[in-house]
Amino acid sequence: MHRRLFLLTVLAAPMARAESYEVSLTEAEWRARLSDMAYRVLREEETERPNTSRLNTETRAGTYHCAGCDLAAFSSQTKYDSGTGWPSFWEPLPDAIRTREDGGLFGARTEVHCRRCGGHFGHVFDDGPQPTGLRYCMNGAALTFRPA
Repeated sequence: MHRRLFLLTVLAAPMARAESYEVSLTEAEWRARLSDMAYRVLREEETERPNTSRLNTETRAGTYHCAGCDLAAFSSQTKYDSGTGWPSFWEPLPDAIRTREDGGLFGARTEVHCRRCGGHFGHVFDDGPQPTGLRYCMNGAALTFRPA
C-alpha cells in the first residue's frame, strides 16, 4: 500500500477505542436501536450539519439524554444559544460525560462522549459563557429531549 493511501485511510476512519462501557451492543444492535444519523454521530463520530436538529431551537425546561443509552446528560438550565447551529450547554450533568483529546486535521479538540455507552456527543471548547467559560457543542442527533 502506498504511504499516501495508507494515511488517507487511517485519517478517514474512526479511531478504534479499547474502552469498555456499561452499555455495550453489537453493531447490528446499535443500528436497530438508532436512526441512521444518530448511528453515524454516536457510533462513527460524524458531525451533523449545523441548524438541522430541532433540539437546537428547543427552549422548554427539561433534560437532554443520550440517544443511545438514555443517560441524562444535560439540563435545559445550562443550555444557551451559541449561534453555532448546534445545541450548546455550559455544563453537563454530574458523571454524565467523558472527554478525550481529538488530534484531528483541524488541530487538537476535546471530544465529549457518553460515559455509559461511549456514544460521541460532540466537542467542548473554552469560549462559552460564565460560570464555566465552556461551550459543550453537541450534535442534536446524539441527544433526546424530555420536557420537565
